[in-house]
Amino acid sequence: MTQAPPIGPRPLDDILVVSIEQAIAAPYCARMLADQGARVIKVERPDGGDFARHYDTRVNGLSSHFVWCNRSKESLALDLKNPEAVAVVKKLIARADVFIQNLAPGAANRLGLDEAELRANNPRLVTCSISGFGEDGPYGDRKAYDLLIQAEAGFLSVTGTPDTLTKSGISVADIAAGVTAYHSILAALLNRARTGVGDHIEVSMLEAMAEWMGYPMYFGYDGAPPPPRAGAGHASIFPYGPFPTQDGTVLFGIQNDREWASFCHEVLENPEMADDPRFRGNEGRATHREAITAAINAALTQMTSKSAMERLNRAAIATAEVRTIKELWAHPQLSARDRWQNVETSAGEVPALTPITGKGWSPVMEAVPGLGDQTEDIFTELGLSAETRARLAPSKET
Repeated sequence: MTQAPPIGPRPLDDILVVSIEQAIAAPYCARMLADQGARVIKVERPDGGDFARHYDTRVNGLSSHFVWCNRSKESLALDLKNPEAVAVVKKLIARADVFIQNLAPGAANRLGLDEAELRANNPRLVTCSISGFGEDGPYGDRKAYDLLIQAEAGFLSVTGTPDTLTKSGISVADIAAGVTAYHSILAALLNRARTGVGDHIEVSMLEAMAEWMGYPMYFGYDGAPPPPRAGAGHASIFPYGPFPTQDGTVLFGIQNDREWASFCHEVLENPEMADDPRFRGNEGRATHREAITAAINAALTQMTSKSAMERLNRAAIATAEVRTIKELWAHPQLSARDRWQNVETSAGEVPALTPITGKGWSPVMEAVPGLGDQTEDIFTELGLSAETRARLAPSKET
């Protein structure tokens, strides 16, 4: 069992993040900042809050998306249609290090939360706008959801089988935008340490996803045919993917000629294939995948999955088990490395994954907030009068 690192100074201790966020991209970005010690104040509508709170009820009655993306935050419930509520947000931003928003196109400016004006009042502020298509251009005003961006970025064209387009099983475009915003904010904070001034970061889901599409874009460079949809296989590396056995499936990948030779000797017990010039280099193997597939199927369908895995491991070929979600929760590697901790929610404790640690610090793993849980505390911190608090007090979610 790996020993948990001590809870020492974290990379983002003393960083204050104010985020007007919803759905996945901005909340995921802000949660990763919270993991590293930032104080994240999540501004939500009083009448239901972040709409991701209501996507499903799979986690003891709470939304799976929301529990994943919102631990370790403070929830401030404010109706931003009220200018007095916007003034409270501006008061928070005036003392913040980072302001994130993924409102509808143009909404932040209409609220008076223009990035240039905010930084005029707080020159060290890093602002981050996350949108579907960017702040200008012919698509700047369009709404965007994850599946729509998967389509626009060409992801659907290379994912699935030859006969069927298939979307990603996760919100890959949202995650791409969230991760891009996260590392861009970290870079801006590093730059601020040198220059003393903040910056404005603009992240679009389309551009983040297009960056992640770099391999298929270059594969299809200058009008060349794009990667074919290959199901769970790979369009250009072969053999790489699932293959049937006598009683199931094994999944493995071969990256170079050395591994190919080992595979032919140890798994196929067909050393002649290792020397066949047709199969030299990955391009040769990919070109002649039908002949190789026939040889693999002929060999592996005579073996059980267990014996096939034993041969693959003996040949030092990279393999994987195709696990279910239930099996992922119980993955022995995650358990051995102490990657699970419990976090509080309004529906009781739930396990949460800790994907990053430092040698001298561990990530923040605090509660998933209920809607408006910290509103009164933040009002007190800002020194709002009793009259102002009464006018702004939201109806608390139950």
